[in-house]
Amino acid sequence: MGQLRSIHSLIAVLFLTAILIISINGVDAFHKVHPHLQSVSRISVSGKHRTGYHFQPPRNWINGPMHYNGYYHLFYQYNPKGSVWGNIVWAHSVSKDLINWKALEPAIYPSKPFDKFGCWSGSATIIPGKGPVILYTGIVDANKTQVQCYAVPEDLSDPFLTKWIKPDEYNPIVVAGPGVNGTDFRDPTTAWFKDGHWKILVGSRRKHRGIAYLYRSRDFKKWIRAKHPIHTAAGTGMWECPDFYPVSMKGTMGLDTSVVGNHVKHVLKNSLDETRFEYYTLGTYFTNIDRYIPDNTSVDGWAGLRYDYGNFYASKSFFDPTMNRRILWGWANESDTKEDDIHKGWAGIQAIPRTLWLDPSGRQLVQWPIEELNSLRDKEVEMSNLKLAKGDYVEVKGITAAQADVEVTFSFSSLNEAEAFNPSWVNAEDLCGKKGSNIQGGVGPFGILTLASKNLEEYTPVFFRIFKASNKHVVLLCSDARSSSLKSELYKPSFAGFVDVDLSTTKKLSLRSLIDHSVVESFGAGGKTNILSRVYPELAVADQAHLFVFNNGTIPIVVENLRSWSMKSAVIN
Repeated sequence: MGQLRSIHSLIAVLFLTAILIISINGVDAFHKVHPHLQSVSRISVSGKHRTGYHFQPPRNWINGPMHYNGYYHLFYQYNPKGSVWGNIVWAHSVSKDLINWKALEPAIYPSKPFDKFGCWSGSATIIPGKGPVILYTGIVDANKTQVQCYAVPEDLSDPFLTKWIKPDEYNPIVVAGPGVNGTDFRDPTTAWFKDGHWKILVGSRRKHRGIAYLYRSRDFKKWIRAKHPIHTAAGTGMWECPDFYPVSMKGTMGLDTSVVGNHVKHVLKNSLDETRFEYYTLGTYFTNIDRYIPDNTSVDGWAGLRYDYGNFYASKSFFDPTMNRRILWGWANESDTKEDDIHKGWAGIQAIPRTLWLDPSGRQLVQWPIEELNSLRDKEVEMSNLKLAKGDYVEVKGITAAQADVEVTFSFSSLNEAEAFNPSWVNAEDLCGKKGSNIQGGVGPFGILTLASKNLEEYTPVFFRIFKASNKHVVLLCSDARSSSLKSELYKPSFAGFVDVDLSTTKKLSLRSLIDHSVVESFGAGGKTNILSRVYPELAVADQAHLFVFNNGTIPIVVENLRSWSMKSAVIN
């Protein structure tokens, strides 16, 4: 098994192919087609809100990676003709460092009877002695009947794997079969190998019950569905883009997808079609019966754990053997209107790749931006031992505030003034909406004001607020877009998540925010709670953007240490 793992783990591909079109009231539709708009393309592309170091193609609509022979590969759904969903091909870019990318010709596009109406999400695995195989969902007809198909490189000696072919033999390799909902049956996972069989999951639903079907194969061509799904959960709806992988119970090193044993936990992540958010559980994979059972600290569905409590969907992880790490990619859609997308000539970005591992508590995962991102850090500004009284805000000067990386540690001498926590406050986003950065508190709100205009007509606050419950303190992290833009016709939510930290041992909280023109990607308490927000300021643009630290609580807050960098732009072409 050691040799097998080392070979097939060299490749992992993320096809972050879920589509999320946002209206001013939130989620509008999934895979929503706008026939009159999908081929409308601008001659010029607006750079006003375009990101500098998050991945996005030169123009038009994206949604949408593998490591093979020295290159990382990113495959993503792309509309070459317009800035809304439609005319989709699988675009293909390669990189040496996951930060700077070179575009190649499209890798896959509808061309066969089994994918005539679309090529949707999938994953990849390397078969020993044969090379990489992509599994993806093909759309057979106008009713969106879904089947699982495979593609292979035309030339394995090509380091870029430029061309891919879809053999007629065995395609499609998996069809829904009796009792399976054929129009909600998609997104095959990366395969793992155990007991002489390759195994994959395919997401589906039965009425309102989410399902991850398990399939087995000895040769990667003939697949048989197991008698029972690996896991299901009532009331969760369609499970899109499932991801299933092991994490070590000790340390931060990543594991190959086929690793099992008493020293690992397994993660099952699903993107929920009904809510347009995704959740994960931690649990045990019983290999003898091919069943996954979540721990009693993990809950299936909306109340469960999330990678990111903001604009983050259709994620996929892969094992990077070059650095023994597991990397997570997610997709962030636009939060403006489809007409805005057409006007600016592009839509959709990738979140910064994140390394993930199991928290020492065993109750959740921890994420942190990959270390390669630090290569883009440029001019640095530092602050230390800065005391903030109630109502204080201090500008961080000397950096490009519209394109920056900020790391800050806050401390507080007392928790005595913490506000009482109401047990009914179970929804962090609702709580952030009630108690925003402009509502004075006891301990907090304190944090940073990102993408702020000079006179604070616009700003996106990222902040902590601490409450006192009956037997512990409750920490809330917010990224509140309500004041992010003077434009009214935008989706501007108060994204938020609770942070699992023990303040009885330390009276400090850390925050890192990646600011990139129209995205604020934040990591609270070392990556325990993370929030990505899309925002579109009108005034706080380019060199007119400002960055502040602030406190609006009774208890003084000390900025123990702040380091902020101007960020160079990545090379993405």
